[in-house]
Amino acid sequence: MSDLRERLARAPKVVLHDHLDGGMRASTLLELADEIGHQLPESTPEALEAWVQRQADSGSLVSFLEPFSHTGAVLQTPHALERVARESVLDLAADGVVVMESRFAPELSTAGGLSVEEVLDAVLAGLHAGAAEAADAGRPIRVGAIVCAMRQADRSLEAARAALSRRDAGVVGFDIAGPEIGFPATDHAEAFALLRENLFPFTVHAGEAVGPESVAQALAVGASRLGHGVRVLEDVTVGGDDPSARPHFGRVASYVRDRQVPLEVCPRSNTQTGTSPSIAGHQVTALRDLGFTITLSSDDRLWTGTTLTDEMVLLAEEAGWGWDDFRQVTLDALDAAFIGQDERMALLEHVVIPGWAD
Repeated sequence: MSDLRERLARAPKVVLHDHLDGGMRASTLLELADEIGHQLPESTPEALEAWVQRQADSGSLVSFLEPFSHTGAVLQTPHALERVARESVLDLAADGVVVMESRFAPELSTAGGLSVEEVLDAVLAGLHAGAAEAADAGRPIRVGAIVCAMRQADRSLEAARAALSRRDAGVVGFDIAGPEIGFPATDHAEAFALLRENLFPFTVHAGEAVGPESVAQALAVGASRLGHGVRVLEDVTVGGDDPSARPHFGRVASYVRDRQVPLEVCPRSNTQTGTSPSIAGHQVTALRDLGFTITLSSDDRLWTGTTLTDEMVLLAEEAGWGWDDFRQVTLDALDAAFIGQDERMALLEHVVIPGWAD
């Protein structure tokens, strides 16, 4: 398995679902908190990282969300936003990622007086600086930003307009995040209509805390990808009284599979939130076998304590995935990325296919 880990670490990978605040370095969180006098529960990077992961593994949603109050508190200045964005690019590039989409909700960083546009500009400056530094170090990486709006708030139209205003500066897509229960995607129809009118792609968190009905809402507003999406499996009936019977696909599952709507699956995170029982029993393996389009990401890296390489190794060790599986999800992720076809084909021909062949 160590040989597989080394090979996967070197292989070119694509990350479509990575939260900027959730991937912050523990050492950076400590330093930024010290700069503004914000009290943290631990005083060393190692202890703070362990605390965040204990909260994430607690099985309590309240505990899982608590660390976000600390990351949110420090991400209120251009300096902090630019630094965290830059470091996120360097960390992913160090893991062999060649295409990354970093998502964040600008509205969460406006408590200190910044506008949504100012937040966007700071993050984009950090992403571009990180990409330039990674390229200088011999690890070129294609970066893009996905602007999130929060489901439980009423600022999605503002966020969508801001995303469109920076579409030529590095914003590649849009998303809504936050609690699925009680806050359907259709509540933000006006924002999604604006995006569709301007031919701007978007993904939607769905099928994580809520089942197929949440996926259906995301599809109804026009999502081209699904953030997590694994609970669409609940719309598939396998076997029943006759184990040899072919699976029956409900309308939502049929739509997702037949149109090959990509699922942005984050295995370790799903086990923390209770979306999946374990890595061995994760829905992603059944979804793969049933012909759904799967991509893999690490979601909130500080919370999960993983890299994309780690996520792949977990699936290899506990769910029997192999090299060809990981190559295929990488190809599918590149195909689903919010980038132009000419750039996609160049990356495919010159980076991804040769990298996985080697």
